[in-house]
Amino acid sequence: MDQGEPLRAWLRRPDLLRVEDAGGRLLEVIREVGADHDPMWQDHRWVAELDPAELADGLDDGPGAPLVVEGVREVEHAGRAAWEALVVPTDRYEPRCSCCPLLRDRRVDELEWGRVDGAVVYPTVHLVRLDVQTGVCVWAEALDGTSAGDTHDVRIEAVDEPMPDDLFPRPRHQGAVG
Repeated sequence: MDQGEPLRAWLRRPDLLRVEDAGGRLLEVIREVGADHDPMWQDHRWVAELDPAELADGLDDGPGAPLVVEGVREVEHAGRAAWEALVVPTDRYEPRCSCCPLLRDRRVDELEWGRVDGAVVYPTVHLVRLDVQTGVCVWAEALDGTSAGDTHDVRIEAVDEPMPDDLFPRPRHQGAVG
């Protein structure tokens, strides 16, 4: 599936996630009972969007903020209150998983992939939005560099609404053939 295709998801914290394509076709139900993070779909970027701790917590081996934050303001995102800011990763920025960080950064890519393509121009600033009520990272966009305009856009439709168990069906087990 193309990463740019719209998706719909239902998250029943702490351990259930339903993902559909834009046409309503069920793609997957994830059950992560006992996990210490939100359910993951495809990669850790999904988890980072739902619980963007990497924007607040830096490396564990010393002081310093993971981001330089400027221009914080309240905005509306898909009809909901959000905080928006311009951010620049510092050497203290440590994504949840370096293969799929919320913010593109040369140091992080070098840690994950080793030597990086010299033709890539890394962003110097990102625009980030967090939903005020949930803390979910609803927008993160590279504003310059090779990846300028790359973003994700999460639209929260409801919070704390009841979700029936049948929204999260268990996979059918195939009976023994014999």
